[in-house]
Order: sequence, then structure tokens, then C-alpha cells
Amino acid sequence: VQLQASGGGLVQAGDSLRLSCAASGRTFDNYNIGWFRQAPGKVREFVAAVSRSGNSAVYADHLQGRFTISRDNAKNTVTLQMYSLKPDDTAVYYCAADDYSEYVSRTEPRYDFWGQGTLVTVSS
Repeated sequence: VQLQASGGGLVQAGDSLRLSCAASGRTFDNYNIGWFRQAPGKVREFVAAVSRSGNSAVYADHLQGRFTISRDNAKNTVTLQMYSLKPDDTAVYYCAADDYSEYVSRTEPRYDFWGQGTLVTVSS
């Protein structure tokens, strides 16, 4: 599967932003899809993930309530809706696919396929 993340940009603190992950290639609903992010000078961290069916989602504890992940298997897309953005949310956001795990995983090594990333910059 090939993944393409989009929707990043420059926003102000408190704004909302929607990121999209478009997939092509093998059957999209074979994959759990996750979002990860990497801030400047920091390691990449888990953000959110959604199950193959879209019925189950998990979030990083410190982001739950501000971020919402969803998917549309008919359109081969996963969306990450971000609210009340903070400067600490500034990062390159990546979407990734996991075709192995039975359940949605927060663990980066579970994800074998990665998109190129989209930059989100939140100004104060």
C-alpha cells in the first residue's frame, strides 16, 4: 500500500486543522492506520490509530479530546481532525499502515508502510 499524507500548514494557536491520509494499492481495509508525529529535535511519537473497520480508535493519552481520527474505506482515506492546536503540536505528521496486528496498535514497529509526512506549524 502507498500512503500520502496531506493537509499540513501554518496555523495559529487555538485553530483547527484536518489532515488526510490517502491510500492506493492493496485493499485499504486490510490495514489498521495510524498517525505519528515528529517534532524538531524529538523522537517520533504516536498520535492516534484506527482499526480496519473504523469501529475502534486509540489515542495518545495527552492528545485525546483534542484529536479525532476517522476513516472512509470507500474513499481509501483516513482523517485526523485536530482542534485547539498548540505550538507543541508543531511537527511533521506521518500516516502509517499495519496489516499484521489484530488490534489497533500504538507501537511504531507494528507499522510497515509509511507516507512521506506533512508539516504542521502552530504559531503562538
